[in-house]
Amino acid sequence: MTSFKKNNRGFTIVELLIVIVVIGILAALVIVTYNGIQQKARDTERKTDINALASHLEAYNASAGRYPTLINANDTTFRAANMKGLPGDALQDPKGAAQTLVSAPAANSYAYEPSPAACDNAAGGDCVSYVLTATLESGGTFVKQSSN
Repeated sequence: MTSFKKNNRGFTIVELLIVIVVIGILAALVIVTYNGIQQKARDTERKTDINALASHLEAYNASAGRYPTLINANDTTFRAANMKGLPGDALQDPKGAAQTLVSAPAANSYAYEPSPAACDNAAGGDCVSYVLTATLESGGTFVKQSSN
């Protein structure tokens, strides 16, 4: 008598579905981890930019006896003459478009607040201190103040 045996080669639909679900879970974990790493990298770049800017502001204060106004800090000619070595992209948030400082903390930009508030390094008085702020993606802000 001839025997007809079923040749069971291959995977069942349940086995395939389990594999697909496991791959989906692993892919989701990788994406979430990658986004977190990118966010931390941008926050680190923000802190580095603020520290670089602060060191150039302190160097300017050591030579001029005052800090620049917001208008001066945003002027490329002024920066080229008085803050040598400060790249223009140090003023640009990693997710921001503009290479300028703003007057109050905001997302995707760096804030530079010289004080007193009305200082203009002329009739309004000299800028004697400052606060630099970067808004972090991970929450909170990174603040650097003048050493005065």
